[in-house]
Amino acid sequence: MIKWLKVAVFVVCLLPVALEFRLFLKDDLGANPVEHITHMTGDWTIRFLVITLCVTPLRKLLGQPMLIRFRRMLGLFAFFYACLHFTTYAWLYAWLEAQAAGTSFWTVVWTDIAKRPYITVGFFGLMCLVPLALTSTAGWIRRLGGKRWQMLHRLTYVAAVAGVVHYYWLVKSDVRKPLMYGAMVGVLLLFRAGAAASRKRPISKQRVSSPSSVY
Repeated sequence: MIKWLKVAVFVVCLLPVALEFRLFLKDDLGANPVEHITHMTGDWTIRFLVITLCVTPLRKLLGQPMLIRFRRMLGLFAFFYACLHFTTYAWLYAWLEAQAAGTSFWTVVWTDIAKRPYITVGFFGLMCLVPLALTSTAGWIRRLGGKRWQMLHRLTYVAAVAGVVHYYWLVKSDVRKPLMYGAMVGVLLLFRAGAAASRKRPISKQRVSSPSSVY
């Protein structure tokens, strides 16, 4: 049952790319296809980050431990769309600009990262996702140990915040969508903080009530 659910989730996660490819074949990407693809991949990066962060709260609130089986896949799809987002910028912006200016591709990329704050924070968010994708296997969990692996994968929150800031600085005028994503990430961070506080509270009470635990 879980196997087929994973297949279904995998197919659903690929639908945005399939729909975009269909629009491309129909030449229906709008007046600015590059901007359309850039925004699509960026939107889905943040959406998958938010969905990934929702897995643990939903698992606890709904009492459905099976949801945790989908978190790795959803996180990898967030990285997949982030890579597509960066590739769109690198290929359709930076590479073409480098060709026009007669300079190297990496010169254009590093200049943009250094001079444009929204690209700087977006690239930082992508770099946060790289170690998470590389250590997403069961083998890496064993190598790092559960606690260190969990601490490393808290970078998902950092990447989500970076993605929201990147989006907010990019759009400049109509900030409704980045603010909506920011509110979602904020609620998830509050849930995380509340869960951490509730775990620590019983321990502190136990230490106060047990004299032997003081020493």
